[in-house]
Amino acid sequence: MKRIFISLSIAVMVLTGSCGEQQTADLVIVNGEVFTVDDNNPSAEAIAIKGEKIIYVGTTTEAKKMVKEGITNLIDAGGRPVFPGFNDAHVHFGPLDPDYIELRYTTDPSVFTEKVRAQIAKSKPGQLIRGGHWEHEMFTDRNWPTKGLLDNVSPNNPVILSRADGHSVLVNSYILKASGITGKTVSPFGGEIQKDPKTSEPTGIIKENAMDLIKTGEIVAELSEKEKEEKIWQGYLLALKEARELGVTSIQIPGWGDFEAYSKLQEQGHLTSRIDIGEPLTGDTARLKKYIEIAKKYPAEGNWIRFGYLKAFIDGTIGSGTALMYEPFTDNPNTSGLAMMPYEEFENMVVSADKLGFQIGVHSIGDKGNNWTLNAYEAAQKVNGIRDSRHRDEHAQTIAPSDFPRFAQLGVIASMQPTHCISDKKFVVKRIGEERSKGAYAWKSLADAGARIAFGTDYQVEPLNPMEGLYASVTRKDRLGEDGDGWYPEQKISMTDALKYYTIGAAYAQFMEDRKGMIKTGYLADIVIIDKNIFSIPENEIMKTKVDYTIVGGKVVYSSGKR
Repeated sequence: MKRIFISLSIAVMVLTGSCGEQQTADLVIVNGEVFTVDDNNPSAEAIAIKGEKIIYVGTTTEAKKMVKEGITNLIDAGGRPVFPGFNDAHVHFGPLDPDYIELRYTTDPSVFTEKVRAQIAKSKPGQLIRGGHWEHEMFTDRNWPTKGLLDNVSPNNPVILSRADGHSVLVNSYILKASGITGKTVSPFGGEIQKDPKTSEPTGIIKENAMDLIKTGEIVAELSEKEKEEKIWQGYLLALKEARELGVTSIQIPGWGDFEAYSKLQEQGHLTSRIDIGEPLTGDTARLKKYIEIAKKYPAEGNWIRFGYLKAFIDGTIGSGTALMYEPFTDNPNTSGLAMMPYEEFENMVVSADKLGFQIGVHSIGDKGNNWTLNAYEAAQKVNGIRDSRHRDEHAQTIAPSDFPRFAQLGVIASMQPTHCISDKKFVVKRIGEERSKGAYAWKSLADAGARIAFGTDYQVEPLNPMEGLYASVTRKDRLGEDGDGWYPEQKISMTDALKYYTIGAAYAQFMEDRKGMIKTGYLADIVIIDKNIFSIPENEIMKTKVDYTIVGGKVVYSSGKR
């Protein structure tokens, strides 16, 4: 009886406040199918919010007692699912460019020519033309594109079109000439200048570290500095609009974000997603000390703009044929991929940053690349001692069987992006063979081995929509659907687990599981209401699911208008 009495007392205090008066909520959601992600209270039907935080999770009857006309915003979910806001653990977020040439899902490379021609018609000579998200494995011939697609329509403009993974680009002859790249140019360490096997001339494909050689020549300044700033500002607003419409309430940027820009957005009331911004991993002690000063300004204790983790690259990608593998690629036995730096240099950087208390995340794709990342983290523990570092393996895309248990043993977070599986599966077996493919995008094997997992999208490499990631997690099938059980179906997971990795899993990865990632009393009120029950609908309906409400810090930042 005593235990029941204490429990009831706590409930009364939540509803009435310490002085015994009934609390009035600022926002109340009722009649919902609330999936809380809180194992101690997995489901509810109502939520009450005051300020930025949740003050009650439970029944509609009790939550309505906290509604006061003229003060409380009441949302009737009408039986719709209610979740914690989606937390994208790996997203290259920033201002969107309306002039960027979108080439995602292109199957005919002649589209490159026509879209570049159209953009140049609106541009001045010398002005840089950018675009990307193409995937040559989607072309009917599956061949790499060449500069010949661009040269005839762009004799006076530099053109750079990025592959979907961002690890290769197609450039035109204007760029090659401006950069001094010829058939005699030697590929740098960790990079490749693709050359025609017959002529030895550059094809226009530049990979990995070789992209550092690219120069664009003289670019005509079409806009004034003020006009450029306004364009960038509008680009930020467009990006944040997309995020809130998709229910993305938290964003973890793996380096290269603009702290000042997001601070300005927050000051002006435009920041509608919480932001973590990392910096590049470096061996430069002076630069690491500078990071410490930035982290003091944007501390971990904050809830909006925070200093994130230090990001490094150890290898490339499977699609570009630059992932670091133990054995040669099945379809190209001449290469086992590319390391972005020698292992000893990489390990020294990791150990030095770890000693100063930084969290580290490493882009790791190939089985050898992932092994190197785990080895470096293990070395840091041996040198500096074990702490709650929560170092991250960004992508964790192809794992050797012996490395699965090391994630849990070392406390390394597998930060994964499910849509990479369904985008890449069309060429993975061709690239690395059946046996190695069993360890690719293997979130179920990692989970079974006790690893902590955080989900994200890798936007803009992949679309920002979390529904695509949820679909990929539970089906491992093409976006257009397909028969059968999916690609290596033993790696499929439940919708419940997928949602956890997109919420509390991602919060854990940023040391915020104590206040974010669950619908729980005292937690930040970041919440989404969606229009379909993704636990029960047919799998082909998952990606069609829309967000009806996005709530961040107790404020409705997006409403579809559907009541």
